[in-house]
Amino acid sequence: MKTKIPELRKRNKLSQEELALAVGVTRQTISSLESGKYTASLWLAYKIARHFGLRIEEVFDFTELEGV
Repeated sequence: MKTKIPELRKRNKLSQEELALAVGVTRQTISSLESGKYTASLWLAYKIARHFGLRIEEVFDFTELEGV
């Protein structure tokens, strides 16, 4: 799943570690989300979106899951 996490982090001057601490996961989880190796749970997606003041669909691209 594609995400806008890297752009949002850069825009907000956050490291992977800082975002991870803010949402309660490891830096490796954030790295895996950004590289597409891991799909966030609904709860984690919500926490990340809320951290940036956005809706989930503004952070995560669900188009490749449509029709599944």
